[in-house]
Amino acid sequence: MKRSIVVAGAILIGLGAVMAAGDQVKDTQAMMKGNGKNAGALSAMIKGEKPYDQATVDAALTQFSETAAKLPTLFPESIKDKPFDGDYSPSSKIWEDKAGFADHIASFSKVVSDAKGKIKDLDTLKAELAVIGKQCGGCHETYRIKKT
Repeated sequence: MKRSIVVAGAILIGLGAVMAAGDQVKDTQAMMKGNGKNAGALSAMIKGEKPYDQATVDAALTQFSETAAKLPTLFPESIKDKPFDGDYSPSSKIWEDKAGFADHIASFSKVVSDAKGKIKDLDTLKAELAVIGKQCGGCHETYRIKKT
C-alpha cells in the first residue's frame, strides 16, 4: 500500500513538473509576443501608419522593461527541450552560453532604461527604437531559431 502511494505521488510530481514547464513555455511566448506587438505599434508610428502617441510609447517601454527584468527567469533548464508554438523556438545556446545570454539581457535592459524619458516625439522615437531594435535583433540572431 505504501509503495502504491509513493509511486502515485511520484507520478503526480512528474506530471506537475511537465505542466509547470508547459506553463513556463506559454508565459515566455506570451511575453515575447507582447514585445513584438509593442515594437510593431512603435514601428507603425515611425512608418507614418499611425500618429505619434506618447501613451503607446510609454506602454511599450514599460513592457520592454518588464521583459528585461524577467528574461533571466524566462528560459529555465526545465523548458530547454520543450516545444514552442509558432515560427520560432529558443536556441540551445541560451543554456550553453549563459554568460553571453546574460550580457545580451543586460545590454537590452540598459538601452530600454536609457530610452525612457528620452522619447518625446517622432524623431526621438526613431533614434531610440533603432537602438532598442538592434539589441532585440542581436539576441534573436544568436538565441532564437526559425523553424523550417
